[in-house]
Amino acid sequence: MELLPRGPGEFGSARYWDRFFRQRGQRPFEWYGAFPELCPVLHKYVRPRDKVLVVGCGNSELSEQMYDVGMCEDIVNIDISDAVIRQMQERSGSKRPKMSYLLMDVLQMDFPDAHFQVVLDKGTLDAVLTDEEEVTLAKVDKMFAEISRVLQVGGRYFCVSLAQAHVLKKAVEYFSQEGWVVRVHQVAGSGDKQQFVLPVFVYVMTKFRKIPGSAPQILEICPEEQDKPMRVESAERLVAAVKDRQHYALLCSQLSKTPCGEQVSLDLCDKESGRPRYTLHVIDSPSVKPSRDNHFAIFIIPQGRETEWLFGTEEGRRQLAPSAGFGRLVTVALHREQHYEGMAGIQAELSGKVMELAPPGLPAQQQVPFLSVGGDIGARTVRHRDTSPLSGEYVVEDVKGDGACYFRRLIFLRNRNVVQSEARLLAPMPLPGQKKRRKDKKKPSPAEPPAAIDKSYLCCEHHKAMVAGLCLLGGPDPLPALLAVLVVGLGGGSLPLFVHDYFSQARVAVVEIDPSMLEVATRWFGFSQGDRMRVHVSDGLDYVAKLAAEVSALPPAAPAQYDAIMFDVDSKDFTVGMSCPPPAFVEKSFLQKVKTILKPEGVFVLNLVCRDARLKESVLATLREVFPLLYVRRIEGEVNEILFCQPSPEGRRDPAELGARARALEGALRQPGRPWDSSYVLADMLQAVKIL
Repeated sequence: MELLPRGPGEFGSARYWDRFFRQRGQRPFEWYGAFPELCPVLHKYVRPRDKVLVVGCGNSELSEQMYDVGMCEDIVNIDISDAVIRQMQERSGSKRPKMSYLLMDVLQMDFPDAHFQVVLDKGTLDAVLTDEEEVTLAKVDKMFAEISRVLQVGGRYFCVSLAQAHVLKKAVEYFSQEGWVVRVHQVAGSGDKQQFVLPVFVYVMTKFRKIPGSAPQILEICPEEQDKPMRVESAERLVAAVKDRQHYALLCSQLSKTPCGEQVSLDLCDKESGRPRYTLHVIDSPSVKPSRDNHFAIFIIPQGRETEWLFGTEEGRRQLAPSAGFGRLVTVALHREQHYEGMAGIQAELSGKVMELAPPGLPAQQQVPFLSVGGDIGARTVRHRDTSPLSGEYVVEDVKGDGACYFRRLIFLRNRNVVQSEARLLAPMPLPGQKKRRKDKKKPSPAEPPAAIDKSYLCCEHHKAMVAGLCLLGGPDPLPALLAVLVVGLGGGSLPLFVHDYFSQARVAVVEIDPSMLEVATRWFGFSQGDRMRVHVSDGLDYVAKLAAEVSALPPAAPAQYDAIMFDVDSKDFTVGMSCPPPAFVEKSFLQKVKTILKPEGVFVLNLVCRDARLKESVLATLREVFPLLYVRRIEGEVNEILFCQPSPEGRRDPAELGARARALEGALRQPGRPWDSSYVLADMLQAVKIL
């Protein structure tokens, strides 16, 4: 039996609907959900004494059920189909004496002005507004004008709709410009899941007298999980908010039917502020053999650890999921701007929402486990938050790592999943005679003095590799008596601090473009300047160019300035597939300036983070043109590659010689009474070095 129209235009045709209802017979057709789904919204606004008009009533049971439960009785139903009006008159008959059915077109109604307190439209606007042609829009304007005419001031127009963007935008713009209050409700559990994947919405538009001039629009959305409406500033934002919920419904529908081939990511936002509260990733593991208890699990990433490779990268999560032993794993990252009431609070908050992401075949009433590292949600304390004109908004935070270790991190919020700088914190030592507290219940406050920084520990693997690269310096002595080092890019200062503290004769010059970073490094990361450590607040490009010009002006026999030059500079331009360094730092003309200020037996160390394969090949080719000897050390589990560049090919060393020099250098750096991280073995850092 063919019930669908040949084209969208037939939805506005009385002939089509006569044929439709004759063929369908007495079975009610509940377009966009039945009374149980719509009842909670209607109960908020419809009063028993209201006079209600239902436009385009069809043979829905909605009016009858509203009448039967006592929600209201004075209900007038209209429709353009003579067949359905006669059918409904016969069905209701004398059972509902105060309710009537009339053959009437919503575009031209016979009722007097201000006759109703409520107009209810269930799918009629969607049926009329099938496109954005001029003729269609004129029909809709006429429909809205008629509804406005028959509705009293203070009355409400309820429009039940799938909220296609053009339909919602038209309704919101028309009535908000007339001075009406517009509120959009998402209907919980709406509709037949087989028939409608998209959620159903109810636009509640309350009529007010139009105020001359530019009165502020009142536009609100009320999601299904909360009663309190959220104010939005424009029709565009309201349409976008509805679109987000439609996309989420589509996603849930897809995930409930088939395994996801690619990882799916989404944010769940705080109800009050609208800011992201949880970031979820859905990962399916086809390799996990399904059983009753391993279909589905939720993994809570401890606070502060969302940047780690295992949790913060697609490849890491792909390894985490099968190791957890579940067919579908949802990882949950917690946001620093939010407060959480422990694992139990998170579980209570997320249980309903994550079940919408359950895999196909999940047994009914299945208990879904919440997992984490060590069974807790970690700890994060934001110590400092500010905005830099150059680096944007940033935070300094203390986070708990594995075991009892705490770390201090600098995060640029424009790239919140990347740790810009990191340092390990020293546990406070009790004073002589002071007993160690069993448990300090007082939460740390950002106003407290910062904990001491462990300057002996390099948190970043790429910093460890950069320091190990100093083994490439020429000369028989692994630890030169005098060492001039230029570091471009300060961050938290851990790299120049380590070189300064462990190479006791080194003179370190640091170039940092952002004065805010110097303040952060000094206040929060234990950085300090002195006779052997100076910071120059300048653009690294300009500083190197100035030095190169000075060296070029000297006599040919005059020595270049630096034994080692280290670049650890992030790019502010996200449109380029290289986040470190900025492209200008690896242009041939600039690299030649770097070579000019580097001693012939020196080493230029570059931290390269480039996801664009073609761009990386181009950078490597340019480096080879300027520096005849080029080594590379790839950092496992990260995108970083450390490049060691030397001006002369005569300095080439085989792996055995590199290992021997690394061991000798480490022996010189390990002095009695000086702390050394036992996990940091220079020779290990150079084992994987390759000559390009």
